[in-house]
Amino acid sequence: MPAEIILIVFQVAILIMSVVIHEVSHGVSALWLGDPTAKYAGRLTLNPLKHLDLWGSFLVPLIMILTLGFGFGWAKPVPYNPYNLRDQKKGPAIVGLAGPLSNIVVALIFGLGARFIPLGSVVKVDIIQNLMQFNFSDLAVAISGSFASIFFLIFVMIVFINVILAFFNLIPIPPLDGSKLLFSIIPLRTETKIMLEQFGFVFLLMFIFLFSGLLGSFLIGALSLFFRYVVGL
Repeated sequence: MPAEIILIVFQVAILIMSVVIHEVSHGVSALWLGDPTAKYAGRLTLNPLKHLDLWGSFLVPLIMILTLGFGFGWAKPVPYNPYNLRDQKKGPAIVGLAGPLSNIVVALIFGLGARFIPLGSVVKVDIIQNLMQFNFSDLAVAISGSFASIFFLIFVMIVFINVILAFFNLIPIPPLDGSKLLFSIIPLRTETKIMLEQFGFVFLLMFIFLFSGLLGSFLIGALSLFFRYVVGL
């Protein structure tokens, strides 16, 4: 039981830092494109205390982990003013994509790191399978007595969470980042954009409810590609 609690704490900590990196990347890209709003708000920092949301960063992920075996969450959105961007057409899409791209970069770095950890392929596969099935009790057994297996698990947990964050946020429904790319590709009237953003969360919940199987296959497919071609399993 103590080992399982430690794994849950690690998962929450990794999730918090991953969403913080995600949000800071939005602010940094906006600053690079001419908008200093996030800078003046003090949000261009990796200090979690500046970004955490009580529900999205703690309560929802913890409840999900305890009930479902895995957690998902969010931080307070980094503020930015799209009218300050030098490129009014492509700027919002670049700012929106900066978050998922940062998570993909983190996943690539730790995925390559996991690839070269000196551990047998059978053990690595066993750890990944237990992680994908959210079987914390078997995970605790699989990593017991081996520092290499502990580090491998931490690395693949980072990959897991960051890949899920990146590709989930690429769904083109407000308030997710993929909607910024959609709006830059498909010209929509301002009134239509406002309506979609106002009711976006409702549309997103409907999409998750109606297409949960498709969404799950999409996310698992992205994870499988990372584990095969980046981690090397």
